[in-house]
Amino acid sequence: MDAHPDLEPIAFLLGRWEGAGVIGYPTMESANFGQEVEFGHNGKPFLTYRSRSWLLDAEGAKVRPLATETGFWRIQPGRQLEVCLAHPTGIVEIYVGEVVFHKIELQTDVVARTASAKEYTAGHRLYGLVGGSLMYAYDMAAMGQPLQSHASAELKKVADFQPED
Repeated sequence: MDAHPDLEPIAFLLGRWEGAGVIGYPTMESANFGQEVEFGHNGKPFLTYRSRSWLLDAEGAKVRPLATETGFWRIQPGRQLEVCLAHPTGIVEIYVGEVVFHKIELQTDVVARTASAKEYTAGHRLYGLVGGSLMYAYDMAAMGQPLQSHASAELKKVADFQPED
């Protein structure tokens, strides 16, 4: 199945990406993490998105699950982008931003949380395709802290997008 033609500015994301990075925040110790990200489509003008991450030990082995998020990436006229993400921790985010060549910059427009969710008020994400790797940096404002660095990673494409039957 071919991707919708409107997806051309973000079609470079399609497929499964895996890699590792570093997380940290004033409320936690810095650590290494592994991640798998998958971008797909069903022929309509949006990408499906799923991310899973896990804590890594000093040898790079998985220790325990970390964050999971799922959502949709919707391209808009003028290379504008809307991203809707949901987290099992009770947080839903809507990001807005733009695509410039193979660089994507997003900032939260709306953050909603359930009564049991931890305090989280804003996010900023920067993605870029650099030398075949998907690099990203994620800043967040949470737990009474101002917007600041939380995670960054380098992901390699391990599989092209395979449509489901």
